[in-house]
Amino acid sequence: MSVIASWTQIPAAIGAEAASTLVVAPLLIALVTAVASLLSGRWHRGRIGVSVLGALAYLLAVAAIDWYIVLAPDAPGIATYQVGGWVAPFGITLVVDGLSAFMLTMVAVIGMASLLSSIRVLPDLDRHRYYFPLFHFLMVGVTGAFLTGDLFNLFVWFEVMLMASYLFVAYDGNALQTRAAFWYVSLNLVASAVFLLGVGGLYATAGSLNMADLSRRLAEPAAYGIDPVPVVGLFGLLLAVFAIKAGLVPFQFWIPSAYQAAPPQIAALLAGATKKVGIYAIIRLSFTVVGDAPVDVSLAVPFTGFEMAGDSPLVFVGAALFAMAIASIFVGGLGAIGGRSIESVLAYSSIGQVGFIALPVAIAAVVPGLRTFGIVAALVYALNHTLAKGLLFLAVGAVRTATGTSRLAELGGLAGRSPSLAVPFFVGLLALVGIPPLSGFFGKFLVFDVAARTASSALVVVVVAGSVLSLVYATRLWTRSFWGPQSTAVETAVADHVQAAVLLALALAIVGVGVGFEPVYAFAEAGAEAALDADAYVEAVDPADEVSTGSGGDH
Repeated sequence: MSVIASWTQIPAAIGAEAASTLVVAPLLIALVTAVASLLSGRWHRGRIGVSVLGALAYLLAVAAIDWYIVLAPDAPGIATYQVGGWVAPFGITLVVDGLSAFMLTMVAVIGMASLLSSIRVLPDLDRHRYYFPLFHFLMVGVTGAFLTGDLFNLFVWFEVMLMASYLFVAYDGNALQTRAAFWYVSLNLVASAVFLLGVGGLYATAGSLNMADLSRRLAEPAAYGIDPVPVVGLFGLLLAVFAIKAGLVPFQFWIPSAYQAAPPQIAALLAGATKKVGIYAIIRLSFTVVGDAPVDVSLAVPFTGFEMAGDSPLVFVGAALFAMAIASIFVGGLGAIGGRSIESVLAYSSIGQVGFIALPVAIAAVVPGLRTFGIVAALVYALNHTLAKGLLFLAVGAVRTATGTSRLAELGGLAGRSPSLAVPFFVGLLALVGIPPLSGFFGKFLVFDVAARTASSALVVVVVAGSVLSLVYATRLWTRSFWGPQSTAVETAVADHVQAAVLLALALAIVGVGVGFEPVYAFAEAGAEAALDADAYVEAVDPADEVSTGSGGDH
């Protein structure tokens, strides 16, 4: 808090109208940048200039949101923007609170790094005319998903994000990319259909798709004539869709091929941003929307010693996330050990890492006393994953630029040939493993801590075993690519200085988060408290206090 206190010379409060304008700013900036870069035609320098300025403006807008809406001493903590002046639950609402601001910050940072690195690897700008517009439309979809206050628009922003990512996975059109794109598109079309089915069912059952209105209705189902039991089943469908987006086992099989097919700069964005949309949706809907619905549940979790019982759908969420998180940690870790290229190791690693993010969310769902701490652990781990995995995927692009390959069998000795690539790469690996004082240490420590507080030795063993797997594949990746004698491809390698500078900046960010962890923890805590304070969310989005009776479909 001392670092935050030293910032008090910055104006700490703004008016409600200015806060409302800030809410929509990142979305508008990303959309205007996408359209402007699309209209720049063959004016390549103009397109790059627009892209960089747009990314910088996006970063500044998110920083302003962080301070004026969430972190400043007199910050309101939450702000809304009613599109077209139509109030909730009838109109479209955009919402920023601590949770969405934390997610937007991760996207802004990795988005800028990915963009700068992309500029250096696209020599034929005429052929890659649509790369930057697609990049910014991907940012539009991710930003809209974090800001939207209703389920149908969450579906819409998901589709915007996915359409851009489909094209990136198939970007060069070779056989590998076409096959990866086919499976990626096929799976996500099924997911989209299930998403629509769940959204339609929720509307028919609960009578609203506005998250705040849904939260209020589900907390008092008798007053609105709602049976909460079908809602739990429909929410289960949505949970499966979000698990697909996050890449949790058993919905992970699209990740290795998609991450290897997409340009490494986009893979950094997929791992650092789009995966987090799935995690965000799980946290937002579980704790803010359906968590207060009164449903009696009693479940025993095999092999963990847990007897989960309660009067909330969160018990179901916890059971599902426990299974998916533990399976993800082992499937991802074991798959990464067998990877044949840097990006294949990182792709499987992403499956394991998202398991580490989901595990504390599962604990938060079933242990009320650890609810805030569990979500804090998940957010801190997600931040480290965004920075470390973003750095490492961007390093893949830099290694390809320097050597022409990323296959482990063709690499070796990069540390001696190019320290400017080796040092940031090493920092990224150490963060992934969880070595102090880097950001990864605090992420892993908090996950271990929250698992230990459950008094379940099985969960502690899972975390320790997953950490050992991380250490094994990180060590193999380093020794096979950066250590040992220089291979033929490495002997003539020349690192691009801009790509190396981007990697160094991300490495410094990882060190900075670890050394100055106190304000980061405070930010994550604000995000967790926002996710759990359903009353504040309802009051900010839909302050009407009249209770109308009747079942579904009355909006």
